[in-house]
Amino acid sequence: MPSKDSSVEAASPAVASSAAVATVTASTEKEEVKNESLWTFFWIALASGFVALLTPCVYPLIPMTVSFFTKQKGGKKLAFLYGFSIIGIYVLFGTLIASLAGASFANFLSTHWIPNLLFFVIFIIFGISFLGWFEIVLPSSLVNKMDAQSDRGGLIGIFFMAFTLVLVSFSCTGPVAGSILIASAQGEVIKPVIGMLGFSLAFAIPFTLFAIFPQWLQNLPKSGGWMNTVKVVLGFLELALALKFLSTADQVYHWHILDREIYLALWIVIFSLIGFYLLGKIQLPHDSKVEKVNVPRMLLSILVFAFVVYMIPGMFGAPLKGLSGWLPPLTSQDFIANSGGSEKSDFAGDADFPKNPKYSNLFKASKEIQKFFDYKEAVEYAKKVNKPVFINFTGHGCVNCRKMEENVWTDPEVLKRLRKDYIVVDLYVDDKTELPKNEWYVSKDDGQEKTSIGDQNLDFEITKFNGNAQPYYCLIDPKNDHKTLLPPKAFDLNVANFVKFLEDGKTKFEGK
Repeated sequence: MPSKDSSVEAASPAVASSAAVATVTASTEKEEVKNESLWTFFWIALASGFVALLTPCVYPLIPMTVSFFTKQKGGKKLAFLYGFSIIGIYVLFGTLIASLAGASFANFLSTHWIPNLLFFVIFIIFGISFLGWFEIVLPSSLVNKMDAQSDRGGLIGIFFMAFTLVLVSFSCTGPVAGSILIASAQGEVIKPVIGMLGFSLAFAIPFTLFAIFPQWLQNLPKSGGWMNTVKVVLGFLELALALKFLSTADQVYHWHILDREIYLALWIVIFSLIGFYLLGKIQLPHDSKVEKVNVPRMLLSILVFAFVVYMIPGMFGAPLKGLSGWLPPLTSQDFIANSGGSEKSDFAGDADFPKNPKYSNLFKASKEIQKFFDYKEAVEYAKKVNKPVFINFTGHGCVNCRKMEENVWTDPEVLKRLRKDYIVVDLYVDDKTELPKNEWYVSKDDGQEKTSIGDQNLDFEITKFNGNAQPYYCLIDPKNDHKTLLPPKAFDLNVANFVKFLEDGKTKFEGK
């Protein structure tokens, strides 16, 4: 952990040149990961938009749209303007979130207990509403005003027609759009804009096409009980997703009220209820009676129950790699029936490794790898055993960190090298544990006082390694703890790449 008087020694031209190349390489790698992440996020947002189209608040608006455009003069031009207006309204909202909030607010939004508990409560309320206990609607006066403006026709009427669509559909699309904005808080500032672009595009495409080709309306299935089924299933999913926010706060503040087995038990029950609901075994207030289960419902119930069966072994300690990042870490689970295979169970570790490393009362290491949680302590031990240091900048709420640890680190070739060749230190950048006042300091980067473990670890990553992403891996020569052996590495699920990263770092350390 950095201190007030920490400083970087002046480097020779050769070292400076090498550092410059390393920085450029690392920046390129981070940019590639960022672009891939943004594209993935865009497609998820687009898919979410198409799901939202099937809700009872949105689907009935299609006939209203067709009726409106059959009365307008302008044809395709007005239809395209309508589509662009829908996109513009959503993207403007995302842009405002990005510009007003900024990156620092994004970190607060994704890790602090106040927003996480607030989102938890909001998702619970929306979930219960979707199940049919009560309805969430915007004030009718506001919606009526927008609808009245749309009757004016022309360009202004088209815009207000789009705005009416957004407002009327809010009670169903609000939690879906909100989920996208909340997910974007864990990434770059541009993510809210990308998310709203994908989400609104899913709305704009069908509504624009129906405005151009109103005759397609005859081919649509009639609204009915199936729409409430979609809404109820989304309600169950909202309840399941709400747990993620509570879990993040629980891990960051070490409350231990939602450890892994409790989280899994709740998910198993929720998804089991979805399966029984699809089979017609559960009836909710606004449901039509299910006389016969159709094929789509049967197929969906098979998928849901298969997911439930997949989760059950997790109650006994199975890793469940397919849910990496969504579940609390395995180290938070109290009961594990089997600690693993022979390859893992025979690991004894270094005999002189500290029994209780600093902060081990807060952070738990898996049985497969010995870990430190304080940088200075790790460096001192690495000097003693003459091994390089592997820094893992991570976070409790970091989904990609869990994916790496559960899908890449567990590979035998990676695990062998981390055990044998490196001293591993986990530095959590979002932990809110406050340090004693004599350890506080003012950062040279942003001029803010760093008072918690997470604040100081994040400041260390930014000031010493020019990074602000998680996961972020740095290989360090302990004899010169400001010198990286290789350019830092970010999220990459390719095991061969990670093995090469570790091998090249070891070779560089040994001077070969």
